[in-house]
Amino acid sequence: MKPVEEIRRMFESSGGMLRTKELYTRRVFYNDIRQFINDGLIEKIRYGYYQWIDENNPSEARLINQLFPDGILNMDTALFYYGYSDRTPLAWNLAVSKDSGKSRFKIDYPFVRPYFVEPALLDLGLSSGVIDGNPVRIYDKERTICDCLRYRNKMDREIFVKSIQRYVNDTSKNIPRLMLYAKKLRVTSVVKNLVGVWL
Repeated sequence: MKPVEEIRRMFESSGGMLRTKELYTRRVFYNDIRQFINDGLIEKIRYGYYQWIDENNPSEARLINQLFPDGILNMDTALFYYGYSDRTPLAWNLAVSKDSGKSRFKIDYPFVRPYFVEPALLDLGLSSGVIDGNPVRIYDKERTICDCLRYRNKMDREIFVKSIQRYVNDTSKNIPRLMLYAKKLRVTSVVKNLVGVWL
């Protein structure tokens, strides 16, 4: 069996996560993997994926980045990030291309809720943020509000209303940008009716 330090470096060089076939290529086999799991050094995060247990960075955000590098945080996750919602999301809400494979989101942990978006609209409003010290891809405030208006019938009513009110009261809001996004996302009339009344 390879020394623990060598295994740690192996995982670190791959961002903390390795697939089974990558471990096999590096001559770390099933019995070794089981032993490292039992020793509390690595954990299985989904079928064929293992991560090094990093006591200094236990954040799910790091895991989300590794599993879904193409995902963009949106909806309730973005609302919570911007302080528009006080409720910790039950899932990581992710915007991904509608051409993405659906099966990769069927995992036990972390719990994710994908929103499948037209590729041409996926990067509209793409911004960046930091969660628990981990850089993340996230929609800006205006795209987040437009998405909430698009999916308002699927949202918790209280979260929806509070989020709109908090956006309107946000001194850093950008109404011209909101209207630009609204036009591209075809929610202009909804923005005027539901946001306009507060302005």
